[in-house]
Amino acid sequence: MRVGIDAMGGDQAPAPQVQGALAARELLGAEDRIVLVGREEPIRRLLDDADGDWSERIEIRHAPDVIGMDDPPVETLRARPGSSVAVMIEMHRDGELDACISAGNTGAFVAAAQMRLRRLRGVHRPGIAIITPTYRGPVAVCDVGANVNCRPKHLYQYAVMASEYVKAVAGIAEPRVALLSIGEEDAKGNELVRGAHEMLRDDPHIHFVGNVESRDLFGGVCDVLACEGFVGNVVLKLMEGMAESVIEAILSELSASMPDQVTMIRAAAGEILAKYDFNEYGGAPLLGVAGICIIAHGASNERGIMNAVRVAGNFATGGVNERIVELLAAGQGTAP
Repeated sequence: MRVGIDAMGGDQAPAPQVQGALAARELLGAEDRIVLVGREEPIRRLLDDADGDWSERIEIRHAPDVIGMDDPPVETLRARPGSSVAVMIEMHRDGELDACISAGNTGAFVAAAQMRLRRLRGVHRPGIAIITPTYRGPVAVCDVGANVNCRPKHLYQYAVMASEYVKAVAGIAEPRVALLSIGEEDAKGNELVRGAHEMLRDDPHIHFVGNVESRDLFGGVCDVLACEGFVGNVVLKLMEGMAESVIEAILSELSASMPDQVTMIRAAAGEILAKYDFNEYGGAPLLGVAGICIIAHGASNERGIMNAVRVAGNFATGGVNERIVELLAAGQGTAP
């Protein structure tokens, strides 16, 4: 397996990308390779500063241009065909890579993937799936930003695709699937949710548990939560901000009331935060494209990039794309 990493994509690139690639060597098989795509000089300098010989497992593909985090995705892709993300996706399209990872401009990565890679047979719109850690187990949420203009069939397909992803990366044999709505009743929600509800309810291949409200995301009632990209992205950003804020508030109160236990309290808080750290989950796949595209957080550190490589490997060995095609063909989600 050959995994490409956008070495210039990310808040602190290329250092975390290079360090993550070095750390990920322990995950590779004898024939596996990592290809760092980006400006060769800074990448090579960082690699040469590391201990040991990196050349047996890591390669460099020079790409002179960079797409910044705030650059308009489609316009910049067209203006900078030599950008690291564009070159990486073209390598994937041409069979030079089996998977690709970027912590850079998400819009550019998604646009490049959709423009240059085919969609899987039967897929109407690709979606981004994140794994959300909860006290009662992980929950996959799809979509969190790839498609903000959905139809019922898109939500149906997100449920199918995320179910297969959860089976591969979380080992859940029969994922419980739910729709995000404003109430649990079948009739609740807008036309989009009600239409998707009917499609999921009527598909015997899906373990559909109905509608759930946003507060149920952490309640252990489902393993997959389908929603349209605008709502999903709002939920994602809210969770990111709330987790740290709640822990800080609890830490402050406990430290004030039990000052002699501050060291123990801070240690426990650190362990809790580590469980909810996005770096532990590596990245989110863009489901529905004919390839493996893993979207890492812009602030990913060495561990985050390494785990993104692990996610790409699990995605490939789990045959996620093949199963998605099979299930869509067996169900009703390919209907126009």
